Amino acid sequence: MTFDEFQASLSQTEPLSGLSPYLNALWCEGRGDWDAAHKIVQDIESETAAWVHAYLHRKEGDESNARYWYGIAHKSFPAGQTLDEEWQFLVRQLL
Repeated sequence: MTFDEFQASLSQTEPLSGLSPYLNALWCEGRGDWDAAHKIVQDIESETAAWVHAYLHRKEGDESNARYWYGIAHKSFPAGQTLDEEWQFLVRQLL
């Protein structure tokens, strides 16, 4: 799947089948459903889940919580990167 196909799928009512939980969470968030996205990743114990979790808390505006999750994910806080840029980067990395 390409990034453009993933992004185009945001107009659908259901995510594409076969998405990882991380991409499923980013799909939900891309459709504006932060809560659903958070529920997907909050209990997964992996660095990738922590990275998506960090992005979600950054999107929420909770920078201190986001910084905690970036640390768990072994990622730097994306200073200078917009939320949209980070979302696109995450999707591209996880496809």
